[in-house]
Amino acid sequence: MENTVFVLLLLLVCCFSETQVIAKPETQKQSDEPASGRQQTCVPDIHTVLREMSAMLAEQRVEMRHLQRDNEVQAVKLRELDVQKTQLNLQKTQLNLQKTQLDEMKRQCEAALRKLTVKQVAFSASLLASGSGHIGPFNTQTPLVYRHVVTNIGNAYNPNTGLFIAPVRGAYYFQFYVFGHGHPSHPSAAVLVKNGQHIFTAYDHQPSIAVSSSNGASLLLEKGDVVFIRLWRNSRIFDNVNHHSTFSGHLLFTM
Repeated sequence: MENTVFVLLLLLVCCFSETQVIAKPETQKQSDEPASGRQQTCVPDIHTVLREMSAMLAEQRVEMRHLQRDNEVQAVKLRELDVQKTQLNLQKTQLNLQKTQLDEMKRQCEAALRKLTVKQVAFSASLLASGSGHIGPFNTQTPLVYRHVVTNIGNAYNPNTGLFIAPVRGAYYFQFYVFGHGHPSHPSAAVLVKNGQHIFTAYDHQPSIAVSSSNGASLLLEKGDVVFIRLWRNSRIFDNVNHHSTFSGHLLFTM
């Protein structure tokens, strides 16, 4: 719009300058032409320019109204977009909150499942997986490996080493049975051991008849504590397909 006004003003200036040029005295025409004739040269041009300026200004006003309406429409659209953005941010916040809550519920479920799984600890095993025979006597106390496993819930007992390793802190109960044939020099005896410490002993000694003894204990174990059975020094123990000599244990409750 500024360019248009500038052009129109330039036209006016040019017209005025032309009038001045025509009005300058000329030697041959100065006496013949009246002043009114010189003024009529530019007046129609000024009126034409003014009409053109009015028309152009009217067009500019129309364009400005259109632009204003377009700006108003764009402003409404921007406000709508801001509202949508706010709603999306709110939905995103709600989704993040729900995700956090779901993650926490998942963590609690997994923890409860692990806790429930750990609470399920029980095992029973006998000395020989097959055949029959005596183990011992030995000059020193020797760990016994109970290889015939009938129950091992939680897999805390290892039939390859004979060791029970506590998976969780709690109270456990253990029981073991010792069976043997009488012998004048060799009793049938075994010891319940916790982390290398003797707890209870099962012992019997007869010169000829079959002997059997047992013992048990409730133990407070920390996670990772080791419990196993040792054969008493210079004693022997018997087992066969009837599984006389056994070692069992289970978790009473966690602590």
